[in-house]
Amino acid sequence: MSAIEYDIETGSRGNQDAETAVIAGDLELLRPLPRISVHAFCVAESTRGVMEKCGQDRRMAKVSLRITSGNIAAAAAMFASTPTPNLIILETDSPSSTLLAELAPLAEVCDPTTRVVIIGRYNDIPLYRELMRNGISEYIVGPVSMAEIISSIAAIFVDPDAEPLGRTVAFIGAKGGVGSSTIAHNCAFGISHLFSTETVLADLDLPYGTANIDFDQDPAQGIAEAVFAPERLDEVFLDRLLTTCSQHLSLLAAPSLLDRAYDYSRDAFQPLLELLQRSAPVTVLDLPHVWSDWTRAVLSEADEVVITCAPDLANLRNAKNMFDALKKLRPNDKSPHFILNQVGMPKRPEIAPNDFFEPLEIDPIAIIPFDAQLFGNAANSGRMISETDAKSPTAETFSQIAHLVTGRATIKRPKKAGLGKVLGLLGRK
Repeated sequence: MSAIEYDIETGSRGNQDAETAVIAGDLELLRPLPRISVHAFCVAESTRGVMEKCGQDRRMAKVSLRITSGNIAAAAAMFASTPTPNLIILETDSPSSTLLAELAPLAEVCDPTTRVVIIGRYNDIPLYRELMRNGISEYIVGPVSMAEIISSIAAIFVDPDAEPLGRTVAFIGAKGGVGSSTIAHNCAFGISHLFSTETVLADLDLPYGTANIDFDQDPAQGIAEAVFAPERLDEVFLDRLLTTCSQHLSLLAAPSLLDRAYDYSRDAFQPLLELLQRSAPVTVLDLPHVWSDWTRAVLSEADEVVITCAPDLANLRNAKNMFDALKKLRPNDKSPHFILNQVGMPKRPEIAPNDFFEPLEIDPIAIIPFDAQLFGNAANSGRMISETDAKSPTAETFSQIAHLVTGRATIKRPKKAGLGKVLGLLGRK
């Protein structure tokens, strides 16, 4: 760690999570940024490339980012005739002896509320302290990374005393009927019971959702009221829409009616999901098997994505396409988790698990065998697998998945594994 990094780390900067993310280089620790305007002036092409990648990151979805090739003088000239944004990021290769003098013309045209971050070339602690005394918000020694840029913005604009945002886990099937909803419901139940964590299960399949059936609930209101009346949405209204399924699990049920056409804009679910993040430590999203603007938006902004497949050719093709699409939508996040479900269905020709994994270039976190009796009994009684048969291997698998998607477990990959075994063996931390 360089001297300037150590000085910054041990200083009085407000957002500890952002600092941790810089040191670890981990974007996963960073919270989404608020609606602010940012203008970056870049000298090096490499810095411009980093800023462009930042603009594509889901944590900056609300940020209005503009990037200009230029130095401090270019920024001063531009803002002499235009209002300054919430944040100016300036790259400079000027030596420490002249930097403050170069900043003077910019200071004369900056709005009082505008914040400034400087990317410099020199690891100079006295310079850093002098810049802080003169109102500069941050000084970073280049070359910079995405984590450093985004966390520096978060340290300035994200309230360190605010409640942490909840974790969002989105489940979607590579094909209809592969059991994605069943897995989502069992995982939500497992998270709430295993960790005594307040969990909300949101059924986003408004016309055909089954969460109300699986939990033997018949609520009068649910997610439709939140989606179609966003102007009413607040914590009190959300509490009225939630149905209690167990001590720590609440359900935001789908109407499961065909009395209207369910057409949504891209951001239709955004106000609801933002409120859920502030309201519960974990939100499980049960998405229908559709590919539209709104599902792409939800998937791109979820903390974790889980894709469920059955072992046939159509699922393999769809899964490959989904992994490729999500890699473009989430370029700075880890790959989605992958579950192979309904393995070993009698008389059904199947692709062998190892042959299924190879073209995807990813191992599953679980392989769930076909068990019509266990799943059928659970579904028909409105109970989860762990309630129906707590000692079954499938119940243990759901427990392992719950640990993984909440960050409480790591995947331990064995050197060898049989076709019918779980390749993604999980071990609790």
